[in-house]
Amino acid sequence: MRFVGFRDGGRSVVVGVLVPGEDGPAVLGLAPVEEFYADLRRWREHAGEAVSRPGAAARPAGELTLAPPVPPAARVLCVGLNYRAHAAETGLPLPKYPALFGRWTVSLTVDGTPAPVPAGERGLDWEGELGVVVGATLADVDEAAAMAGVFGYAAFNDLSARRAQGRSPQWTLGKNSDFSGPLGPIVTADEAGDPADGWRVVTRVRTRAADGSRLDEIVQDGDTSDMIFTVGEVLSFISRTITLHPGDLLVTGTPAGVGYIRKPPRYLVPGDWVEVEIERVGRVSTPIVDTSGRG
Repeated sequence: MRFVGFRDGGRSVVVGVLVPGEDGPAVLGLAPVEEFYADLRRWREHAGEAVSRPGAAARPAGELTLAPPVPPAARVLCVGLNYRAHAAETGLPLPKYPALFGRWTVSLTVDGTPAPVPAGERGLDWEGELGVVVGATLADVDEAAAMAGVFGYAAFNDLSARRAQGRSPQWTLGKNSDFSGPLGPIVTADEAGDPADGWRVVTRVRTRAADGSRLDEIVQDGDTSDMIFTVGEVLSFISRTITLHPGDLLVTGTPAGVGYIRKPPRYLVPGDWVEVEIERVGRVSTPIVDTSGRG
């Protein structure tokens, strides 16, 4: 099953399950996001029953205001330098432990939401990544228990403001610019399988040529089997210090091919479009706009 969030009046977010509709994907609403993760097993069972029920009342996805299906209080923990090929392109040694930094949930967006380039930046850098949504309370667990506690996976783009990131030894500012965390629908772990088996991670950029034509290019083409630390290892490592709760989000690092390491460096600028697609998981796409898009 695949789950999304949407705003059902005001600013409250409801979690729904994606189903086929007559004119495209539709959404069966389930519960407010906090209630959904407070009793995840119940709502997953309810979703399965609703999907199989003939005539279930689903709403066309295109008529909804989609939102990340993540609780406002969720921790968003990201791993830096977690692919061997990416470490090689940076010239840095392989880390002994996962290098973790945080995002705020307010930076998260959904497919199609414009991402503005902050003032003073040459552009935004792409980082196609696998997102992991926690589905159980994890406190001081081993790797097997950590994997058993995964609810699902989603495509993520860790869009980065490199100048801001590089002006401090802490990455917080450059990793939390407005609308810089596009998150795709969540596919459940039982449907997706295990990323250690190797899922292809592809990032595509579309730019406009001088003659006005569109140019599509694959800028990242990696595989989750290249991770230095597996999903289970990272979740277990975090759980020794921080108790993880259902709805928390782990972002697992990016493969080789980021823009800032190129010669010359390359960035996403207003008018560009970027898409992250992960095998067995799905995709998320983002148009890039100028700083006026922060309003």
